[in-house]
Amino acid sequence: MRYLCFHKSAKPEDIPPTQEEMATMGALIEESFKSGILLAAEGCLPSAFGVRVGLKDGSYSVTDGPFTEAKEIVGGMAIINVKSKEEAIEFTKRFLSVAGDGVTEVRQLYDDSAVDTATKSA
Repeated sequence: MRYLCFHKSAKPEDIPPTQEEMATMGALIEESFKSGILLAAEGCLPSAFGVRVGLKDGSYSVTDGPFTEAKEIVGGMAIINVKSKEEAIEFTKRFLSVAGDGVTEVRQLYDDSAVDTATKSA
């Protein structure tokens, strides 16, 4: 099963990671790619470079960054391939132990196994 993980760091986005933090995260990423768990991972530039695009009642809105609510800012994402939701949670805990304080939302991506899981839950 594939999962998309969105990470929202508790650190302000204008504080870059230290060299040590980069090295530790790099080692986790390399190991996770080699094991086949990690399929893709990317960090995001600060929200000052982003926009939010919305649609309401047929009208689009575009809001330029930066965005002030740190808890709403996605700092990065990963796509992982694991056997279960529990395994996705365990991988996410391991990631957070390296990334530090924050929240990572874990969402299963749509595929045949997702349909089977949803059918069994209903």
